[in-house]
Amino acid sequence: MNFYQNLLLTLCCSILLTACTEPAPDTVIYNVKETYHVGDNAFVRSLAEEPTKNSLWVGTAMGVHQVDTVSGDLKSTFTREHGLANEYVFAVNVDQSGYKWFGTNAGGMSRYKDGEWKTFFPLHGLADYWVYSFANHPDGSLWVGTWAGANRVDSKTLKFDTYVKELVNEWVYGLDIEKDGTVWFGTEGGVTRFDGGNWQHWTHQDGIGIENENGLPYSKNTGLGTRSRHDLGILTGGKATYNPNYVFALKLDERDNSVWVGTWGAGVSNFKDGVWHNLSQKDGLTGNIVYAIIQAKDGAMWFGTNGGVSRFDGVNWQSFNQSNGLLNNNVYSIAETANGDIWVGTRSGVTRLQATVIK
Repeated sequence: MNFYQNLLLTLCCSILLTACTEPAPDTVIYNVKETYHVGDNAFVRSLAEEPTKNSLWVGTAMGVHQVDTVSGDLKSTFTREHGLANEYVFAVNVDQSGYKWFGTNAGGMSRYKDGEWKTFFPLHGLADYWVYSFANHPDGSLWVGTWAGANRVDSKTLKFDTYVKELVNEWVYGLDIEKDGTVWFGTEGGVTRFDGGNWQHWTHQDGIGIENENGLPYSKNTGLGTRSRHDLGILTGGKATYNPNYVFALKLDERDNSVWVGTWGAGVSNFKDGVWHNLSQKDGLTGNIVYAIIQAKDGAMWFGTNGGVSRFDGVNWQSFNQSNGLLNNNVYSIAETANGDIWVGTRSGVTRLQATVIK
């Protein structure tokens, strides 16, 4: 055997040895740590962490609760008598200055910090009394999604700019903002993107949402045409209908700069490089009505649906529902806290999930 044959054999053995001894990637499994039953009709629609205070702010149909993220103890509860605009809270947000913002059902928007409350109504410039979503902009401003358009709120002057006709639909549910300030809107009529100068829109015709795989009746909107009925349908989860343009949740994926959107009956869609890719119950999602989406620190996506909550790492799925620890199958909100716990808000309360790493 000559020198080159010996060298080739040595290299091959080295490669094989490296492949055999390379450690397999860790497997992350989540288990139920605790459950917090708030009430059968608690409707925990929003969760927001305030890490500097070890607090999780929990928005429910019975006010706002502040929970200690370490001990799990309830720190405080706020209702209308404390200064909250309305006790049914749709959205909670903690901004860069530590202000807590609460979007309510038909009551406008409240801001809270250090015991002081301020409430905002349409007369102040708010687009609507129904406030459904928030997102913090890199410039310090706050974007607000309502059922009559979106607002940009200057954090210093509290001046409101309103956007309605620019959107593909005025009912804004999902909001997220890129690092460069580009704003994404999930609406009842599709998705809108605003880069500060130009507006773009996408709908089911462009690829959002699966086709109707369960034969559900198509619904132009889940509220049957009136504000009060629409409100009722959203609060209770609505009847099982299908509308792929109805984007209930939206989240940017920091791994690849793609966008995830959750639809009403058409599963979840991912937009990357100009193409929409759709996932549904057939792929591993717990339900095709998707209420909430977050991205965890490990990059995995979490989806709250009408059938539970699903974790998707790009390959594998792990799911929870009432059969393995959730208080209710309708999952309206999800949050990850600084210690890596995943908090899941449902119709009946909150479930806390804790990760176990398997080497």
